[in-house]
Amino acid sequence: MNLTPRQAYLAMFAFLDGYWRRGKSEEIGALLGALSLLENDRPADPALAADWDDAVRLALADSVDARMRLSEGR
Repeated sequence: MNLTPRQAYLAMFAFLDGYWRRGKSEEIGALLGALSLLENDRPADPALAADWDDAVRLALADSVDARMRLSEGR
């Protein structure tokens, strides 16, 4: 499955929205507000547009390490 950056953004938004609806986390709610798209299809918080573009570049370069690492002794 291949997603465009816009489709990936919408998938991430839907995931976070579902998470927020289950727990009503204020932090996730604030993030969703900042990530909400304006009429120009850009996030309400312009700084997040650049962050998203950087995240897409990292993912496309296979440079994201999302593996969980547990410390010894826990």
